[in-house]
Amino acid sequence: MSLRMALAVLACSLAFTGVAQAGPVLDAVKKRDAVRCGVSSGVAGFSALGSDGQWRGLDVAVCRAVAAAVLGDAQKVEFTPLSSQQRFAALQAGQIDILSRNTTWTLSRDAGLNVHFAAITYYDGQGILMHKRFGVKSGKELKGAEICVQSGTTNEKNLTTYLGTQGIKAKAIVYDNFEAAYKAFFSGRCQAFSTDVSALIGLKSSQSGKPDDYVVLPEIFSKEPLGPAVLRGDDEFFAVVKWVVFAMIEAEELGVGQGNINKALQSNNPAVQRLLGGAENLGKPLGLPRNWVENVLKQVGNYGEVFEANLGKQSPLKLERGLNALWTEGGLMYAPPLR
Repeated sequence: MSLRMALAVLACSLAFTGVAQAGPVLDAVKKRDAVRCGVSSGVAGFSALGSDGQWRGLDVAVCRAVAAAVLGDAQKVEFTPLSSQQRFAALQAGQIDILSRNTTWTLSRDAGLNVHFAAITYYDGQGILMHKRFGVKSGKELKGAEICVQSGTTNEKNLTTYLGTQGIKAKAIVYDNFEAAYKAFFSGRCQAFSTDVSALIGLKSSQSGKPDDYVVLPEIFSKEPLGPAVLRGDDEFFAVVKWVVFAMIEAEELGVGQGNINKALQSNNPAVQRLLGGAENLGKPLGLPRNWVENVLKQVGNYGEVFEANLGKQSPLKLERGLNALWTEGGLMYAPPLR
């Protein structure tokens, strides 16, 4: 048998046994003992640095969950704030392991930027924020308005397309970064501001004592599926990030989370036992420890817990679950079977 044939047989044997071989990124994460995560410089509910120096938000929780699964410690994350223009370049250059930065999954990004989007963690859509004093109740009443928007994002194209298709004679005023765009709006340089609705609600709620002075118009004119992305070339790490998100969704569906994980470990429910590693070792094909889901739930929580803490009823944003509810409750959140 030739050396090439022997290596091929060995590779097939390892694949058949379901033993994951660490790819370059996953291997580097383990050696470094930290996950490098690219986040925004501050979007309420998704990734924002608190006054205590701690990063919080849905996107932050995804990275912490990956760290809990791979390294056993959700605190082993190095966060890098990135602008819209910087985010993909940082991932492509290997400066970060995961881009978890309220980023929309699109064909051109998925196919043209050498990245894989691992999962959808938030279903969003673009809208428009205005001050109530203008008396505008619909986007169709925006004739002559100047609308602040950020460049280098899907928001700029979506807004231009919306105005054009609706025949609305309004003007997009483009700014290089998110902060400059919304500050221009709140200082009165534009009559309106356009970005994802979740961010608009966050900005509205951040206006101390004056949130009711602003209104998000009813029209939602784009699909913005947001989620974490990884660089192509490490299928093992891609699989880990993907299934960590799915495990958090599955755990919510099964009613298992941070609040009852210890009780759940004693459950006789076969699905719960399988999820938590009691009945089946789901960590083996991912190259993770048997208790990886237990670590994620204990240290971070299930999807519903993370949503409510950062975007929902327990947060300043008070967002409804809407499309981000579980599929069993009329939403779109659905995990492939963990078995």
